[in-house]
Amino acid sequence: MNILEFFDVMTIIPKSLDEIRIGVTIEETYTDDLMFTQFPVEKGAPITDHAYKSPPKVVIKCGWSNADYAALKASGAVSQFPQGSTTQSGYIDTVYSQLLALQASRRPFRAVTSRRNYDAMLLTSLSVTHNDKTSEALMLTATLQQLRIVETRATTLPPRDDQADPSRTAETQNVGSKQATPATPAPGGSVAPQ
Repeated sequence: MNILEFFDVMTIIPKSLDEIRIGVTIEETYTDDLMFTQFPVEKGAPITDHAYKSPPKVVIKCGWSNADYAALKASGAVSQFPQGSTTQSGYIDTVYSQLLALQASRRPFRAVTSRRNYDAMLLTSLSVTHNDKTSEALMLTATLQQLRIVETRATTLPPRDDQADPSRTAETQNVGSKQATPATPAPGGSVAPQ
């Protein structure tokens, strides 16, 4: 990968989780699975009846820093950069709080990655790495999965008189409760009639 491709993939395209812009993307993993039934399929049967596409999953390793432009801008230190000034130490904590709030809201959102844009995503997992090298940074792995949203509608069937075969295609009718009665086998059966 040449340097231009690197910058295009990692920096030029603004990546975000809902309204939260990602500071730096380290790695993105996309998973698109096709699931199918494990029982035998009759020869000649449509295979699409036995296979379905799972919702896409995305794992993003990303980070934010108290030295990000957004943090410097928020603290008013942009005009003094790069002489070294105090940054808003709560910037990464604010970003982390926003991500936790996004996850807790259970609200579908739009995710923009280097390769694809995803709608109706949910933040299923946040995994934070904190050590002596990342004390002024927020390094995390976000796992997202797309939510399938469908629309249902109620409909009515045509009147029974307009149907060619009402016994098969008519609406069900409530005919009350029925009691089971013991059956008497035909003559020559295994149980003698009483």
